Amino acid sequence: MPARAARAAERTRLNMPEAAPSGVITITTDFGHQGPFVGVIKGAILSRFAAARIIDLTHEILVHWPAEAGFWLARAYGYFPAGTVHVAVVDPGVGTARSIVALRADGHYFLAPDNGLLAPVVSRTRDPQLVRLGAAQLQRLNLARPSATFHGRDIFAPVAAELAAGRCQLEDLGERVDSLVPSWVDDPTIEARSVAGVVITIDHFGNLITNIDAPLIERFRLPLVHAGNHAFPLLRTYADVRPGDYLALVNSFGVIEIARAENSAADGLGLSRGAPVIVRDRTDQP
Repeated sequence: MPARAARAAERTRLNMPEAAPSGVITITTDFGHQGPFVGVIKGAILSRFAAARIIDLTHEILVHWPAEAGFWLARAYGYFPAGTVHVAVVDPGVGTARSIVALRADGHYFLAPDNGLLAPVVSRTRDPQLVRLGAAQLQRLNLARPSATFHGRDIFAPVAAELAAGRCQLEDLGERVDSLVPSWVDDPTIEARSVAGVVITIDHFGNLITNIDAPLIERFRLPLVHAGNHAFPLLRTYADVRPGDYLALVNSFGVIEIARAENSAADGLGLSRGAPVIVRDRTDQP
């Protein structure tokens, strides 16, 4: 049986649907926009797959913090068509013995360093299938001599192009693995009277976005969100308070956010990523 037919038969046996490539590639990095790095990654993709449709998810991830990239990727990939390839390069261990992993889940493909970045994606997807990119497989793609400091250009971009073009499958890239490096940030702690998480990112407006998903606090009748020795009522919109006042709300990605109407909550409260956040019922305070 030809190799590709054998792989298809194995996927059928394991109930592993394979989405047809969409030609769409998203890129998430901590590179910012200073210098040519993002543009060069796109050029490396287009050199292999000229018809690729490339989307910048974000290049403003806090430098060297994979947890933020994983948070956004886990909550954003579902807005893209099945068969999309998602490349995430937040890689403080670039050039070391750290692995690169490829993931197929929910009809999407993901490429990232194995440094905790993909842990939030795996935890939220059905039937994740993981492989660790192998040296022999990369050599077959003429990627045997990458630089020590720019794997985004030399490995991630060309592999993403091959996947998006349908010229290779996940199984062509390396050996199956069953586990990943865990996320740098723990999942929220759920207790009888509280849910505790952290500020995972801060947006352009200074809103403090947490890793606490709204369903985790549905049991509280009147939720009160505590952070930085302050407590904030959970309201519906930014306009539910006067300009300059603070509030908490469920944002458009379904997580708890602390905001300051027409101002920056981050600046006003002096809080940043990693700050603890606790939600309790207003009628059940310690």
